[in-house]
Amino acid sequence: MAAAATDSLSANIDCAQQQRNPPVAKKVKHEMEMFGDVRIDNYYWLRDDSRSNPEMLSYLEQENSYTDYIMSGTKHLEDAIYAEIRGRIKEDDISAPIRKGPYYYYERTLEGKEYKTHCRRLVVNSDDVMPSVDDVMPTGPDAPQEHVILDENLKAKEHTYYSIGAFKTSPNHKLVAYAEDTKGDEIYTIHVMDAETRLPVGEPLVSVVGYFEWVGDEALMYITMDEILRPYKVWFHKLGTNQSTDSCLYHEKDDMFSIDLVASESKKYLFVGSESKTTRSIFYFDISKPDNGLMVLTPRSEGIDTSVSHRGNHFFIKKRSAETFNSELLACPLDDVNATVTLIPHRESVKIQDVTLFSDHLVVYERQEGLPRVTYYSLPPFGEPLHTLQGGRSVDFIDPVYSVEPIESQFSSSILRFEYSSLRTPTSTYDYDMNTGVSVVKKIETVLGGFNASKYVTKRKWAVAKDGTHVPMSIVYRKDLVKLDGTDPLFLYGYGSYEPCIDPIFKTSRLYLLDRGFIYVIAHIRGGGEMGRKWYENGKYLHKKNTFTDFIDCAEYLIEKKYCTKEKLCIFGGSAGGLLMGAVLNMRPDLFKAAVARVPFVDVVTTMLDPTIPLTTAEWEEWGDPRKEEYYFYMKSYSPVDNVKAQNYPAILVTAGLNDPRVLYSEPAKFVAKLREMKTDDNVLLFKCEMGAGHFSKSGRFEKLQEDAFTYTFILKMLNMVPALG
Repeated sequence: MAAAATDSLSANIDCAQQQRNPPVAKKVKHEMEMFGDVRIDNYYWLRDDSRSNPEMLSYLEQENSYTDYIMSGTKHLEDAIYAEIRGRIKEDDISAPIRKGPYYYYERTLEGKEYKTHCRRLVVNSDDVMPSVDDVMPTGPDAPQEHVILDENLKAKEHTYYSIGAFKTSPNHKLVAYAEDTKGDEIYTIHVMDAETRLPVGEPLVSVVGYFEWVGDEALMYITMDEILRPYKVWFHKLGTNQSTDSCLYHEKDDMFSIDLVASESKKYLFVGSESKTTRSIFYFDISKPDNGLMVLTPRSEGIDTSVSHRGNHFFIKKRSAETFNSELLACPLDDVNATVTLIPHRESVKIQDVTLFSDHLVVYERQEGLPRVTYYSLPPFGEPLHTLQGGRSVDFIDPVYSVEPIESQFSSSILRFEYSSLRTPTSTYDYDMNTGVSVVKKIETVLGGFNASKYVTKRKWAVAKDGTHVPMSIVYRKDLVKLDGTDPLFLYGYGSYEPCIDPIFKTSRLYLLDRGFIYVIAHIRGGGEMGRKWYENGKYLHKKNTFTDFIDCAEYLIEKKYCTKEKLCIFGGSAGGLLMGAVLNMRPDLFKAAVARVPFVDVVTTMLDPTIPLTTAEWEEWGDPRKEEYYFYMKSYSPVDNVKAQNYPAILVTAGLNDPRVLYSEPAKFVAKLREMKTDDNVLLFKCEMGAGHFSKSGRFEKLQEDAFTYTFILKMLNMVPALG
């Protein structure tokens, strides 16, 4: 017995010692040769597509244990941060409702519950097209009862991860279909149920993407993926039939292209897009004539990108080409898709980002000088010819930097609904009457804890890149705490890929940092879409390094202007923004105090050479095809894993999701392993892998707050800003 006790004690000591020391991944030499160039990846073995290799899982668990050990001394701070940011949230809340037919539809969150409930009530005021919460929640004995269609909390009890993609009612409001993901791998199952009884209708549709559309009241159109998770087939499903008998409407065989699906605002047509990163063609489906199948609307033409909607006897086409790089808006008759007329011509300084149609109006979401703009036009009555639009009016916004996002509106109404927020303005839902120009607030995100927007300053500044390009930044801080003398801590965020616009939205949890004197900055670097299509094109392919140098130039501007010093500068980015983190850490590790790389895409060359990995083939038009020599060596020159070297690095936190289909967990794992091998400093390097989540981490709303709390704790710990206990 004594010997057994001694062995047990020895094992416990060994385990504790392993936690105190950083894990060391074993090295297995793996050579990869291309164009006479040999790359050696000693950690290639960490990739396991089945995600079941015991040795790999053990290594990930060791990394998680080490992270827990290093952060154990600040668990009290993490708990306090979590309590504060959760305490700012109105847990029992309701979304701004929208009227559809005889019902108001809305989502409710309940105190202590992680997930939403999807609800509806019968309409009280038949004249109220876009209601407020008060309209939906009447009181009195005769008030209509709330009906819970789906409670995600009940469904999520059976799973460690739960996320709903599309949630759509049938046109007659009798049925509901919804897509659910229970692993985080973004492979969905579509369920159909009776909206009143909540009983299932037919068998679920399995292994599909997270979006679909109703085709009348008795059929669905949906999309499936191939073995590399590329959406590639469009299907027609008649309710009550087996999925194996569904009709395939289109099969996209080119592995550079993927399929998407959207309904027109009029709900009379469905549009199937076949798109690569540079080209997009459209098929249309007339819901009233399902036997016609898919019809070509805009044929595929290299470099031409189109999206389409419908009103009356016209299709409206947003078209981008090499010449019209910021897009133009066209229209054509339903019976002659080649007879187009230009409604809004191309403008070099204004990018058409999105279009929303109403029965009497056209709304265009644009960008100019990096700022969103909403312009609307009156349209002639149905049947009358369309001409170039004149006299557009714009919606006014008050903050110097802000975000505007369209929300579903009623096609037959003159009321435009959108969400507005800024770095200091909580998300607010507005109804804007395009006939009168009057705007009404329907819902403002409640922020508890004595929040006062007037305490915060938001502004826009421009850094000058090495090539003379002016790079915009969005900035926010609390004016009574920040001194702007170089002593303030600063959190700099960047993304810069795929052309999305990283707008300055409000985030409640960010208030924790702002209320501790942090300055928060978004660098709108090239590779994003904020400054138009050319801004994106100048940050991709053989111009990708502009993304990284823009970020470095923004950081140096902030230091020069005394927003912070190197010792107070922390940086953050996720996914392709994690590539940004890896690249700038290799290029200028001296510039930053700490970095957080969330699910980072850091093994660029190896991934882009492997067409069996999800998304690879579609990504060749984003990063380049490394099977071509010029792209191979350019990508290798910045790929983070390939450029880790013997030098000092700042403190780094890297995260991953074991089920992530977008960035394989092995990429950040290899990056961390190589950093541990090569770096010459003693700064903290942590790796945290969520073993039951995917690209977007955990699924619960409070679980996501826990992730923010952990990140903020890491930053404060690295800045020696951890408050004393008590």
